[in-house]
Amino acid sequence: MKLCNFSLLSTIKTQKYKMHLLQPKHIKISEKESEKFLKDLNVSKAQLPKILLNDPALPEGCEVGDIVKIERKDEGEINTYFRVVV
Repeated sequence: MKLCNFSLLSTIKTQKYKMHLLQPKHIKISEKESEKFLKDLNVSKAQLPKILLNDPALPEGCEVGDIVKIERKDEGEINTYFRVVV
């Protein structure tokens, strides 16, 4: 009796999962938007909170140094947070 189907496990591990309904929306902002954002707040990327490159919530195509905008819904209100990918 086979307990585990290896091909099924490898498919599950390599498959990209879609965003869960309750997961906050993560959006990679453009370089132009990130420069404007940093200038408006008078901060550097090093001063922003961090998010790891291997975080499953990150959109595809993110690289180290990108800024990600996170939108969380809280009691009908949308709160916006920013993180830099490390």
